[in-house]
Amino acid sequence: MSHDMRERSLWAWGAKGKLPDAGARTGLAGMVKALLPSATPVVRDLPRDEPDVPASTVAIPAELAEFATQAPRERALKTRGRAWPDLLAGFHGDFADAPALVARPRDAHEVERVLAACDAAGWACVPFGGGTSVVGGVDAGLARGDRPAAVALDLGALAGVHEVDATSRLARIGGGTLGPALEDALGAHGLTLRHYPQSFEFSSLGGWLATRAGGHYATGPTRIDELCHSLTIIAPRGVLETHRHPGSGAGPEASRLILGSEGALGVITEAWMRVVPRPRWRASASVAFKDFEQGVAAARALAQSGLMPSNARLLDANEAKLHRVRFDGASVLLIGFESADHPLGAWLARAVELARDHGGEVVSGPSESDSETRKATHGGEAGTWRQAFFDAPYLQSALLSIGVLSDTFETACTWTQFPTFHAQVVAAVQRALDEHCGGGIVSCRFTHVYPDGPAPYYTFVGPLASERSAALAQWRAIKTAASEALHVAGGTITHHHAVGRTHRPWYDRERPPLFADALRAVKRELDPCASMNPGVLIDR
Repeated sequence: MSHDMRERSLWAWGAKGKLPDAGARTGLAGMVKALLPSATPVVRDLPRDEPDVPASTVAIPAELAEFATQAPRERALKTRGRAWPDLLAGFHGDFADAPALVARPRDAHEVERVLAACDAAGWACVPFGGGTSVVGGVDAGLARGDRPAAVALDLGALAGVHEVDATSRLARIGGGTLGPALEDALGAHGLTLRHYPQSFEFSSLGGWLATRAGGHYATGPTRIDELCHSLTIIAPRGVLETHRHPGSGAGPEASRLILGSEGALGVITEAWMRVVPRPRWRASASVAFKDFEQGVAAARALAQSGLMPSNARLLDANEAKLHRVRFDGASVLLIGFESADHPLGAWLARAVELARDHGGEVVSGPSESDSETRKATHGGEAGTWRQAFFDAPYLQSALLSIGVLSDTFETACTWTQFPTFHAQVVAAVQRALDEHCGGGIVSCRFTHVYPDGPAPYYTFVGPLASERSAALAQWRAIKTAASEALHVAGGTITHHHAVGRTHRPWYDRERPPLFADALRAVKRELDPCASMNPGVLIDR
C-alpha cells in the first residue's frame, strides 16, 4: 500500500498500524523507568478508533457539494495537527473543535470557490496539507474563534509531479504532494528534491513551503526556500504567481512574501522546485567526543570549512542515549557526504581530520559506497540515528500512552552566542522539569550548521500527570520556560517548526514592530475578510 493511502491514526503520529502494541509499550515502560527513576509509567488503553464528533452546525454550500464532506472521521482527522497538546486531546477522544466541513478541491478553480464561500459566510478557512504541524498551525477550533464555522481545505487532490525540465533541473509539483509520492515520481526521472524533514512521510510540499521547512542537508541549500524556483498562491483577492527565474535583482522577491506565510495569506497550490540527480556516491563517518564542547568546536570547523557535508549532526550525550546511538556519555558527530558526480573520499578524509583536530575519535567509518556497484547501507551510529530520527514521532505518541511527557523545541543562534545560550536554555528547561514533573532529561543535537551558527534542537522528557488538565499544565509550563529562555538568550523562537499559534507571543516580540504593521497591510490586501487561517502570524 502506498504511503498516502495507509490509514492515519486519529490521535497519534502517522499510520495507525505502526503504533506499538501493548507488549511493546510494556517494554518501553521498563526502559523509561531505567532512564527516569522518578517516573511511574503505566500502559494505558489506546483510544477507540471511532471519533465522537459533534454534528456540524452549518450545511455544505451547494457550490462545494461535489468535493466537500461532513463525514465524522474526515472531520476528526482535520481537527488539529500533531503538536503535543494535539496528541493529548486526541488521546482523550476530544474532537469537539472539528471543522464544520472538509473541502477537497480538485483544481485551482475549486480552491477559489472554497475561499469565496468562506468569505461570503464569514467562515475561517484552514489550508490543510499533511496535518503534521507541531505549533498549532492547523487547529480548526482556534482558527474559528467567534466565527460561525471553520472549513478545512484539504489539498490532497492537488498533488503530483506535473512537469519536469531536466535540462534546467526543475519540476512543477502540486502543493498537496506528500513527500514519498513526490520522491517516487521524481525518481522515475533519476531526480530528487532531497528534502527530508522528520515529517517527510506524511507532510506535503505546500506545507513545507508555507512553514519554511528545514530538510535533508545539514549545510548548504537545505531550507525549502532555497529549493523553491517559483510558486503559485490563491488568495481570496485572486491568484499570485511569482516570476520564474534562477535569480533576480528586480526589487523585493515576491516568493519571499509567500514562503513561511502559514496559510494566512492564501493557499499554495503548486511550485516549480529545484531538483538534482539522485546521489550515486556516499561517504560517512561517526566521531565521538568526551566533551560536548569539543564536538561543538568540530561542528563549527566543519561548517566553516567549505566542504559542505550533507550530514553534520552533533548529538550530546543525552541525545545519543535517548536515540540508542551511544550509552557511554560521549557526544557523537555524524558526518556524511553524497554526490551524483564524483567519489567523496577526499572530502570525508578532510572532515575527519578536522574532527580529530578537536579531540574526536573515529568510532565508525570512514566508509564509502557507490550505489551502482552495491546498495547503500546505513550501518553503525549513523544508521541507528537515521532509524531513530524517523521513529521519534511514533515514540512520542507511545510515551504519552504510558504517562511520559516528551517533546522538542528548536532554534538558531551564532557560534559566539552558543556556549552561554546553551547553558541558559538547558538550565531553564531542567528547572521547569524539576518543578513541574519532579525531574526529567534535557538533550540537544544540531540539526543544521551554518558558517555563522548552529541550529540546536532540544528534547525534554519527564513524568506526566495522569489527569489531562494537569498534564497540559505541565507541558505549558515547560514549553513557556523553553520559549522564554530562547528569547532572553538571543535565539530565534523557531528554526524550522514555524510560528503557528504556539510561538506567536515570542514571534511577536522577535519581529520588528514596523514589519508587523507591513505584514498586516499585506494581509488586508490579499485577504480582506481575514478568513485565511486566523491567528497564525498576525491578527486582523
